[in-house]
Amino acid sequence: MVQKSVYFLILLFIVSACKESSKYPGYSKSESDIYYKLHAFSESEKQVNPGDYITTDISYETMGDSLFFEGRRKFQVSEPEFEGSVDDCFLMMNKGEKATFILPAKQFFNATLETDLPRFLDSMDSLKITVDMLEVQRQDEFLKEKEAFLSWIDDFGEYEKVQLQQFLEEQAINASPTESGIYHLVLEEGTGPEVKEGDTVLVHYEGKFLNGKFFDSTKQRKQPFEFVYGQEMQVIEGMEEVIGLMREGETALAIFPSDAAFGKSGSSTGIVPPYTSVIYQVTLLDVKKRKS
Repeated sequence: MVQKSVYFLILLFIVSACKESSKYPGYSKSESDIYYKLHAFSESEKQVNPGDYITTDISYETMGDSLFFEGRRKFQVSEPEFEGSVDDCFLMMNKGEKATFILPAKQFFNATLETDLPRFLDSMDSLKITVDMLEVQRQDEFLKEKEAFLSWIDDFGEYEKVQLQQFLEEQAINASPTESGIYHLVLEEGTGPEVKEGDTVLVHYEGKFLNGKFFDSTKQRKQPFEFVYGQEMQVIEGMEEVIGLMREGETALAIFPSDAAFGKSGSSTGIVPPYTSVIYQVTLLDVKKRKS
């Protein structure tokens, strides 16, 4: 009788586990309740640890496989602040692996990105995050590489100043820069409210180099960018300043020296090189005022 009871409990556990995993067919479930699917396995023993710097190709999709973001990013992995965070996903991976994770959309945008949920997602929705772990660097490795790189490009700053001055003269731009060196030109005036810290703003932007070549465009992706104004790590520092000068409905052209853009390290994606001036055309579509 005891043997039959034990057998029944084992069978019940197996059935329950199958039901749980069948919530997302083809996905497994981690100890921290994250559903994941491994696409590429790596024999590398370099597993991601808190404090490591990782380079990834990363994309976000709805559960209906609608892609709304993809790009290459390099950043430092943090100790997970709550169970089921995106940092938990990174810590499950080794260099060379590729995997898709399913996370609650509201938790990811509100807690991790500290921004509002996009309008095309509901509070109960999940999203799929696919991570291709290209490189894993321990903190000491990253700092050595950064020190060597910065010493090599130290002379690029003066060259950038010459290039920017030549561009301003060729385009006959006589506007005075702000204290941070940004040239802000209003193309179409807005009549809506001004932006204050804590407001949620919706913008379309197109970024290009001084030679006219585009490197980023929300218009081409057909997906405007929404973020909380004043929150760190949402947009480049110069973009914060320009949006703070705008009213809802305004379109402006902004020329950023590298000090106000991607600096002496360049963009995390590697698309914008170090010491590179850039141009952004920005349209402030909507301003949602912060609740008192």
